[in-house]
Amino acid sequence: MSEESLPKDDAHAEYTDTLPEYAERVLDVTERIPPGRVMTYGDVAEWLEEGGPRQVGRVMSLYGGAVPWWRVVRADGVLLPGHELEALGHYREEGTPLKQAGRAAEGHLPRVDLRRARWDGGERAQGHI
Repeated sequence: MSEESLPKDDAHAEYTDTLPEYAERVLDVTERIPPGRVMTYGDVAEWLEEGGPRQVGRVMSLYGGAVPWWRVVRADGVLLPGHELEALGHYREEGTPLKQAGRAAEGHLPRVDLRRARWDGGERAQGHI
């Protein structure tokens, strides 16, 4: 993913000392997701009414280490490659609903059960952000 994937205001943000405004907004939404719940990358972008799943993913890959990154997931519920076991530990600790993997699934790792775990960001209706 290139820096051109970020919204225009953030195109050269990785070369500055300050956190880009879009990244701050993505991280703020991530921190609002309750334990045991998740939003997809696309959900976050939709909630912000800016960017898309790739832009949110880029922000999370660059700046997401200090927030509960495991609460922002792929739309198919598959655990983040390379971070599966760490994420799984957080999901189990928080009681996040999971779907058990079938025998054919690579690594037999569960997926997040989006039907039960997905958070709609309900605070938006109360005027947050």
